[in-house]
Amino acid sequence: MRTLDFAPLLRSSIGFENLNRLVDFATRGDSEAYPPYNIEKLSEDVYRISMAVAGFSRDELELVVQDNVLVIVGKAGKGEESGRQFLHRGIAKRAFERRFQLADTIKVTGADYRDGLLDVELKREVPEHKKPRRIEIGGDAATGAPILDASVSEVREAA
Repeated sequence: MRTLDFAPLLRSSIGFENLNRLVDFATRGDSEAYPPYNIEKLSEDVYRISMAVAGFSRDELELVVQDNVLVIVGKAGKGEESGRQFLHRGIAKRAFERRFQLADTIKVTGADYRDGLLDVELKREVPEHKKPRRIEIGGDAATGAPILDASVSEVREAA
């Protein structure tokens, strides 16, 4: 296995402590291609995951979001197939678990199951404290001395 050195990247980055976990997740090599899925970008902040889950009922599908991971689980029920005899079984209906790593700002807003497709709606919601904001630079332009608020000056004089 090839190891990657992230030291140069981490020297100029702040708050990416979980980078190793993300890289492990991405390089794990999910060779399982079942069930097939699409990821669409519908607008600047809206996404959709469409997963082909033909043959599954709503009761056999489960979606869970925990620690920024969306887990979609399909549990194939055996009860409905009793008494059926297949000459050819081309529609795969086997249990699966598919995981999607979500950014901190991505929220799952809903899910819909129609015509054998499971659609999961996602939206980027950036909290107010994470949005860019302008920081004013204080100081007197003529002298370079800091401009103090009256209340701050009074507190300093009292001390």
